[in-house]
Amino acid sequence: MIIINADDWGRSRIETDAALSCYRNGRITSVSAMVFMDDSERAADLAKESGIDVGLHLNLTQRFSGEVSVRSLREYHDRIIQYLTFNKYTFLIYNPVLRDAFQYVYQAQFDEFVRLYGKPPSHIDGHHHQHLCMNMLLDRVIAEGEKVRRNFYFWPHEKGRLNRTYRSWVDQSLARRHPLTDYFFALSQCLQNDRLTRVTELAATAIVEVMAHPVNAIEHGYLMSDDFLESFSGFEKGTYSVL
Repeated sequence: MIIINADDWGRSRIETDAALSCYRNGRITSVSAMVFMDDSERAADLAKESGIDVGLHLNLTQRFSGEVSVRSLREYHDRIIQYLTFNKYTFLIYNPVLRDAFQYVYQAQFDEFVRLYGKPPSHIDGHHHQHLCMNMLLDRVIAEGEKVRRNFYFWPHEKGRLNRTYRSWVDQSLARRHPLTDYFFALSQCLQNDRLTRVTELAATAIVEVMAHPVNAIEHGYLMSDDFLESFSGFEKGTYSVL
């Protein structure tokens, strides 16, 4: 089975509309929504109208662009952003000072999702994949049993052994508490490195997620193309809800 999930639903009107056009044409199966952003309210209404499967796109790295009425939420969120964006390796380091902030910000976004959509998210993933940062992992912030996005999968020649070992450790830790797909890829990388054939081969016997950003002209063009239909025809398409 293959899940084709569009990220950044609700971040802006243009991103929501790009993903919605793909969904209405049968090119994606689900989306991940950001809350407290410019288009979050409208995006939730559109999702309920269309029946699209929606997960929570946890935002720990970009300031909220929508209305936030609770001052402490914005302050905690800003502190997390400052920490995680300090350098590209910060996510590997556990920060005990921010333990309460991560718990608070995650729960606030989860609760806002439920308020907007009237139900819990189908799955949890993260903007810039920071749902897998060390504070989120070690404190087990995401409740056990929630369906969670795993790490990107790379073949041995694509990443070094240390990188792949770390990703494997994280995925094994996640799998003890959360349902996961078997593999996870980015459409942008698949298009650049001609990996789509191997990805579809995996989807014949495993559950594979492909992350898409339809607002990107190249990705949108491919998703709406005949090449896409040919590449993914004959494969069962699904969502996290069926895991």
